[in-house]
Amino acid sequence: MPKVFPELRSAPCVTKRPAPIMTAGDLPFSCSLVFNAGVIKYRGEYVMVYRDDYGTDKAAFENERKNFTATIIGVARSKNGVDGWRFDPEPLIDSALPFDDPEIRRFYDPRIIMIEGRLYLCAAMDTRHGLRGAIAELSEDLRSYRLISATVPDNRNLVLFPEKIGGEFVRLERPMPVYSRGRDRFDIWVSRSPDLVYWGKSELVLGVEQVPFANDKIGPTSAPIRTEKGWLTLIHAVDRDESRGKNGWEPKWAKRYTAGVMLLDLEDPSKVIGMSRAPLIAPELPAETDEGFRQNVIFPCGTVLEDDGEVKIYYGASDTCVCLATAHVNDLLALCEKP
Repeated sequence: MPKVFPELRSAPCVTKRPAPIMTAGDLPFSCSLVFNAGVIKYRGEYVMVYRDDYGTDKAAFENERKNFTATIIGVARSKNGVDGWRFDPEPLIDSALPFDDPEIRRFYDPRIIMIEGRLYLCAAMDTRHGLRGAIAELSEDLRSYRLISATVPDNRNLVLFPEKIGGEFVRLERPMPVYSRGRDRFDIWVSRSPDLVYWGKSELVLGVEQVPFANDKIGPTSAPIRTEKGWLTLIHAVDRDESRGKNGWEPKWAKRYTAGVMLLDLEDPSKVIGMSRAPLIAPELPAETDEGFRQNVIFPCGTVLEDDGEVKIYYGASDTCVCLATAHVNDLLALCEKP
């Protein structure tokens, strides 16, 4: 497709695998798009929770206006976190099946986090009366879940810190204040909780106007990584240009998603103590720019810090497939200039 201007490039310290590590054809059940997958290391292997939208294809979507049937949150496991993924035979959540609460319509964009030996899922949750951010506890075998809490509408992109801070659970989130900020002027906030149920002490972390490569909205991505210098935290950033036309299946797609990186204070994660002024990951590969449902979209949902300092960054590309990039933790920290 034609270049998207202004041109943005990934940071030199980032190495991308040249091809996606997971596509729709890899799944053992119906799948149109698989993307925005959270990943952790658990019991000696890599565990992925992924989003699977199913029930249509490009031709049916464009010509017949056939939309997706439903969304699955599924689980896959790998010994090396790159290939050889083994898929659990049953989805963790399938929105085609009835929920206990008839208000709920679907879950999507999952993140998986372990805190004090327990597994938690953060996800967006569509309901009949708005979009809510949800937190659920997962069973040890990752085959069932228990919904713990959900925000009021509209809020999404929840991600928990992997440990308590000051004795409290902490999350990053992206409320959607259309009335006060205007359409798609969304920022990153932090909230705290004693028990994952009652949330408050909310504070602004980062405004979209503070990110040079965003003019539309920003939001949290994967769980922050604790380092000696601070919480290493990825964000997604969106720039919009209405002159962009048909970039994917939809009649028009004017947005570009990139990933950025910032550093938050260890004791007070509402404080940004460092941030890259340029993107960490930008759309460049064919799977990111020329193919897929919504082209020019980079959306990380999982980061894994290895013992040797390598950081694996799992991201959705073009809302269509799962890709993997790597960088050394010290190089990522070096990008985080003081604001």
